[in-house]
Amino acid sequence: MAITYPLTLPSHTGIQNITLRAVNTVGMSMSPFTYQQQAVAHAGQRWEVDVTLPSMARADAEQWVAFLVSLRGRLGTFTLGDPVSATPRGSAGGTPLVNGASQTGGVLNIDGCTASQTGWLKAGDYIQLGTAGSATLHKVLKDADSNGSGQVSLDLWPYIRTAPANDATVVVTNTVGRFRLASNEQNWNINEASIYGLTFGGVEAI
Repeated sequence: MAITYPLTLPSHTGIQNITLRAVNTVGMSMSPFTYQQQAVAHAGQRWEVDVTLPSMARADAEQWVAFLVSLRGRLGTFTLGDPVSATPRGSAGGTPLVNGASQTGGVLNIDGCTASQTGWLKAGDYIQLGTAGSATLHKVLKDADSNGSGQVSLDLWPYIRTAPANDATVVVTNTVGRFRLASNEQNWNINEASIYGLTFGGVEAI
């Protein structure tokens, strides 16, 4: 069977440690005489991750090795989310949908949420737009309440690059984004007790 992307991470061992980075493209100039600064924000924003897997025997490790090699360096993509934030801190009730077409940038208006909820989503929660090959992961920057009509306005990072369709589903649990390996080279180490050590880095697939 041909390999199709994005791949789903193996789940049989879990992740020992993950570092997530929110990277912004900001130009900065500074006077060498007064230290006065001028900052200019550009459009570039992306997620980056470093993943460390637990030490494991060959039977478990080879599933991860096969997964990583199947990506063929930076060619293939995989889905990944914050493993400890699969459930939002907010109430997140209802069936949230995009409220209006042509929405890009750092604010997303949605509806279909449980009405009149304080902290429908809380700062630090995630949403996902799109599915599988189009999934994008966004972090909520401020507590967001629903109004009496079940509408919510979300301040998000990173910016929405491609406008979702009106009434597109907004995922609030088990959220993921699309990533690719940060390098075309993947390695793993094996010690004298035949225990494997694996780490890998990824960048958001844009």
